[in-house]
Amino acid sequence: MTVFEELKARGLLAQLTDEEEIKELINNGKATFYIGFDPTADSLHVGHFMALCLMKRLQMAGNKPIALIGGGTGMIGDPSGRSDLRTMMTKETIEHNCECFRKQMSRFIDFAEDGADGSAGEGEQGNDAEKHSKALMVNNADWLMDLNYIEFIRDIGVHFSVNRMLTAECYKQRMEKGLSFLEFNYMIMQSYDFLKLYENYGCNMQFGGDDQWSNMLGGTELIRRKLGKDAYAMTITLLLNSEGKKMGKTQKGAVWLDPNKTSPFEFYQYWRNVADADVLKCLRMLTFLPIEQIDEMDRWEGSQLNQAKEILAFELTKLVHGEEEAGKARESARALFSGAAEGADMPTSRLKEEDFRDGAIDILGVLTASGLTASRSEARRAVEQGGVTVDGEKVGDIKTMYRPEQFAGDGIVVRRGKKNYKRVIYK
Repeated sequence: MTVFEELKARGLLAQLTDEEEIKELINNGKATFYIGFDPTADSLHVGHFMALCLMKRLQMAGNKPIALIGGGTGMIGDPSGRSDLRTMMTKETIEHNCECFRKQMSRFIDFAEDGADGSAGEGEQGNDAEKHSKALMVNNADWLMDLNYIEFIRDIGVHFSVNRMLTAECYKQRMEKGLSFLEFNYMIMQSYDFLKLYENYGCNMQFGGDDQWSNMLGGTELIRRKLGKDAYAMTITLLLNSEGKKMGKTQKGAVWLDPNKTSPFEFYQYWRNVADADVLKCLRMLTFLPIEQIDEMDRWEGSQLNQAKEILAFELTKLVHGEEEAGKARESARALFSGAAEGADMPTSRLKEEDFRDGAIDILGVLTASGLTASRSEARRAVEQGGVTVDGEKVGDIKTMYRPEQFAGDGIVVRRGKKNYKRVIYK
């Protein structure tokens, strides 16, 4: 199976500008491609996961990835998929976020030198280190921050039709609440990125999420108009659950790749708890397991689906946090499921002295102080509905009390429902 055939079999392909040319390039390791990442936070999240996996797959097949960090476009913010204006960030914040991205991407992409002879491809410039690199990380602030506005709109803006831009889906959504001129520039700037990458590094292809299609077409068209050359674009299927919602969100917010924001255990549990209808799709799109092995799982049902979820959670946690952390998370999850508290590397909440009254705390206080419920009234409902256990034992009395010494050492494991739990300790 060729690389292109595998991408298709895994359900990753959405829209392509020229299927035959793209197939030829990536199957023969001739693609120098880029994917853009706007540094809107100090960590990548599950929403970036599929792009990172795609870059890894294509690099393994001999193609050259460019991770374009949007240090310049991040000053504006992409309006795609949004109904509100993004929060403006300082230059210092963006630089910090870019550095965080670099560290996380290195788990997926090999940025080492490849020992090549340094000969440049068509239009390829840049320093010697870049020519020898297996992959590049480039910041568009390098060319966007010092642009001369008059020169830019004369040289680049003339190639864009406002009427055509307004038909783009990303702008339609924002126009309902008001599209700023600042955001309106985003498509032109992203297209300019593609042009600069083509000129500087021989980048002949752009990949991105399916919601980026309009912006990507702008880039291929700009290269054709300015240079008379062909460049290509392909979008990746968005990672949606069986209800049509984007995956990677929990009640707490995004599922991050930074272990300080989402622990390896929480990351593992997110994937362990995906719906039955989504597990095979996630295995195909996100893991590097052979497609034949995943196809075999199509016949699995019942308890076997739980096994498939464990495989998914382990493989993805291994990709992001390493095999050792993935193993710890798996054992902690199994210990939690079996009711065993020892050794579980799970989210922990520490009680404070003021949480105890007259030397004890009731179950409602434990649930609220640990963050498993937002209020005592919510905690009361959870207990009365039979959804609370402590160390594997159901708690049915809202007046159940606990003394400080019960939270010493490994503490107690408090579970609310099937998917929410905390290790609660004191001192």
